[in-house]
Amino acid sequence: MNGVALAIGSWFGCGYVPRAPGTAGSLTATLLALLAVRYGGAPAQTPLIAGAALFLPGVWAAGRVERMVGRRDPNLVVVDEVVGQWIGLAGASGLGWTSALVGFLLFRCFDIWKPFPVKRLEVLPAGWGIMLDDVMAGIYTALVLLLLRWLGLF
Repeated sequence: MNGVALAIGSWFGCGYVPRAPGTAGSLTATLLALLAVRYGGAPAQTPLIAGAALFLPGVWAAGRVERMVGRRDPNLVVVDEVVGQWIGLAGASGLGWTSALVGFLLFRCFDIWKPFPVKRLEVLPAGWGIMLDDVMAGIYTALVLLLLRWLGLF
């Protein structure tokens, strides 16, 4: 099961990128969502559904990898960025290149900046803290994308 946890936790190797593995995970999630919705004909809510479906396996994998490497929230774990990014992209209608790029940049900013209560969620035990801070960053991203859409910018 350690191999499965590493595959999910690292999002199939994205977590092994030497510099900015979280950005690699977010970028991969953005590209997959864009391909599915824009070019694959998937419904606009697909990223949200995918993020929700990956959440509990992500909690399990993140917690297990954390125990395996003996470090709190190791850089190797990027499944949290994938889930958070997909939740964030749910705020974009139709998911075009512009909204995908803006969603990617917003999520990375919220994930790095960690506005209240994102930072506080990190203290939750094991995989829960790893995953929930990025879920909250994704919610902030979705809200900003919805606001931009309401303002007619997308």
